[in-house]
Amino acid sequence: MNRRHCATAAITLVCALALLTSTGQAMAAPVPDPSPSPSSSSPAGSTPRYSTAELEKVREQIETLYRKAGAATDAYNLAEEQTKKQSGEIVKLAKAIVDGQARIAALKDRAGAQAREQYRNGGLPPGAQLALSNDPKLFLDGINKVRQSQQASKSLLSDLNQTQQDLETYTQDASANWEKLETNRVKQAKAKKKINAQIKAAEKLESQLEKKERDRLLQLERDAADKAQTAWLSSGAVKDVSGEASEAGAAAVTFATAQIGKPYVWGAEGPGSYDCSGLTSQAWLAAKRPIPRTSQEQWRLLPRIDIQDMRPGDLIIYHADASHVGMYVGDGAIVHAPRPGRNVTLAGAGSMKILGVVRPDK
Repeated sequence: MNRRHCATAAITLVCALALLTSTGQAMAAPVPDPSPSPSSSSPAGSTPRYSTAELEKVREQIETLYRKAGAATDAYNLAEEQTKKQSGEIVKLAKAIVDGQARIAALKDRAGAQAREQYRNGGLPPGAQLALSNDPKLFLDGINKVRQSQQASKSLLSDLNQTQQDLETYTQDASANWEKLETNRVKQAKAKKKINAQIKAAEKLESQLEKKERDRLLQLERDAADKAQTAWLSSGAVKDVSGEASEAGAAAVTFATAQIGKPYVWGAEGPGSYDCSGLTSQAWLAAKRPIPRTSQEQWRLLPRIDIQDMRPGDLIIYHADASHVGMYVGDGAIVHAPRPGRNVTLAGAGSMKILGVVRPDK
């Protein structure tokens, strides 16, 4: 293959990946096949089909797609979790309404029984009969009992009716909220489906690279990570970081590092595979400290701490959209599930753009 043909093929590859990231046209064009025909296959030791700069563009495009897919997956997982939780609340409220109706019915039955008893006693309740006693003490006790009984029954029935009305109102509000959440879940599911289609196209492009080119692509990933980690360490960001893990933090680290080598799978929570937040949430669950499932919710809800104060077990949240998370294990390193096609591994804590640090057991 001559150099002009090489350049044309490389430009086609990068343009195809650029199309994948655009909205509305993500799947408009067929994915080009970068693999050479058997007759034009490069012999060992020949000039590579793609320059380092061209493969670097491919790497950046693929990394961006995977990060967007991670964010879309987390958004869907959160929407699904919220909808499921709201459904549970509606079931609880419905049960409370049924219980309340049963209590009201029982109270009315008791009131009816009292009325029938009064009829059999000449229209006078037991308290009223005491009120007609010739004994002054019994008379006063009878009057008080009549008033107390009437007031208690009236108050209880009023409270039960009000409670029943409140529960019905809450249920209506909860149902309306569930509809909103379900609408959002469906929306996020569509977004996730679209992103997943883009990811499959990116995976296909990556798989169609020759083995040497895939190896070079992997090396470029490592080089970029090493460069970022070196810059982060040189900045003095972890100069004074020396905190020791708490008992729960140590348990979480032990669990997470035991998963090294297992593959990344979207939405997976183990035991055979994980995504980034699936790994961290399961690690802290193993430490008996349940935390939110997604990296966005981990960032939003868990206590935040300064980088200088972090200790093993803390979670480092990455990228402006909080789309990735890793667990700090000490010595400037994290354990994390990187992306599809990669396994749970150790990496430099500064190898990606840090958004902040959270502590599950603060």
